[in-house]
Amino acid sequence: MKTPRLRLSGKSLGARIWEHRLVYLFMLPCVVSLLIFNYYPMYGATLAFKDYKYNLGIMGSPWVGLKHFRAFISSLEFWDVIRNTLVISGLKILLCFPAPIILALLLNELWFPRFKRAIQTMSYLPNFVSWVVVVSLMTVVFSPYGGIVNNIRNRLGLESIFFLGEERFFYPLVVLSDIWKGAGWGSIIYLSALSGINPELYESAYLDGAGRLACTWYITLPGIKMTIGIMFIFAIGGILNAGFDQILLLQQPANMLISEILDTFTLKTGLNYGKFEYASAIGLFKSAFSFALVLITNWTAKRFFEVGIF
Repeated sequence: MKTPRLRLSGKSLGARIWEHRLVYLFMLPCVVSLLIFNYYPMYGATLAFKDYKYNLGIMGSPWVGLKHFRAFISSLEFWDVIRNTLVISGLKILLCFPAPIILALLLNELWFPRFKRAIQTMSYLPNFVSWVVVVSLMTVVFSPYGGIVNNIRNRLGLESIFFLGEERFFYPLVVLSDIWKGAGWGSIIYLSALSGINPELYESAYLDGAGRLACTWYITLPGIKMTIGIMFIFAIGGILNAGFDQILLLQQPANMLISEILDTFTLKTGLNYGKFEYASAIGLFKSAFSFALVLITNWTAKRFFEVGIF
């Protein structure tokens, strides 16, 4: 005798919610957190379209339309800030984005479980270290007064270099520190994707005479193509972020011309100069541009590579 199916379409919304009340109760903290920390602050985005007056508040201040957006785009700092942001983000995508993939591929080739777990643990640990601590360690290591690197240079008869204070070393330090901190943690996603590849494909390839490099190129990489594509779309969407906390802590007067990015410029404009509406316009401009990049990248990836997030 067949068990009759439950017809949810005939039930009211309240009855369906009550039936699955435990699921909704489990979701409630996430929904409340999303509303408070993500949606409620969007009310402040109206500040970008107003001439803010302290005594009138946000809603009482007069509307000025796109005045602050036009002022930012026509300002002297606009192209410098955009160029610095795109250069740093471009370097991170070019050099830092492949690092977790390469690390995951290398870890996947290890045959000794204990050694593999040890390497994974060591590569994960930097992710849990804050950028404040990372930059402090970099200051100690690269300091011209007793730093390890400069001590080695002095032993070799070379002069000390203030690495953190010279413009030519800023980009290499940003890229290397980002790889060191994020490659291990980022590899977790790709290792999970690698675990879903059918082992029989490798066995068949080995029987046909394929080596490890050929298996990686024709089996492993196509097997995680979807994951790489999705992560790349997210990376392009965040191209205007460039790592706010990292860049802010690595900024020095000597490298300010190449280290001032959108996020640090917004912070200084809002807090140091009190131009809250101007800073809000910059932040909204960045968010809108990033959203447009996500849409364009997702459409391109779906059209040519059959990979997309929606």
